[in-house]
Amino acid sequence: QVPLVESGGGLVQAGGSLRLSCAASGRTFSNSDMAWFRQAPGKEREFVATIMWSRPSTYYADSVKGRFTISRDRDKNMVYLQMNSLKPEDTAVYFCAANRVGDYVQAQNYKFWGQGTQVTVSS
Repeated sequence: QVPLVESGGGLVQAGGSLRLSCAASGRTFSNSDMAWFRQAPGKEREFVATIMWSRPSTYYADSVKGRFTISRDRDKNMVYLQMNSLKPEDTAVYFCAANRVGDYVQAQNYKFWGQGTQVTVSS
C-alpha cells in the first residue's frame, strides 16, 4: 500500500494556478515533517517546499518562493501545495515526501514517497 498519494496535477497555462494534495494512506504522518519535491525530465529530483510538524514553519526553494504555499491539515492527514503564477519551468512530476532524517532539501533523507502527479505548464 502506497503510504502517500498525490493528486491535483494537470495542464495549465502560464500564469495559472493549481492545488496539489497529498493524502496519507494507511498510516498517520501527523508528527512528521512533510515536503514536496519535483522532478523534470532528465533532471534530478529537487526540493520545492517543506512544513514542520512541531512548529508552524515552512521553507521554500528560491525558485518558488512567493508563488507556492505549503499547508497541512493534521486531522485529515493531508498536505497541500498551492501553486500560483505558474511558469513553464514549473513543469515536472511533483512528489510528496515524509519521515525525514537530516537536511530537508535532500531527497534521500525522506523515507516515504508518493507516486507523483504530473504538472504541465504551457507557455
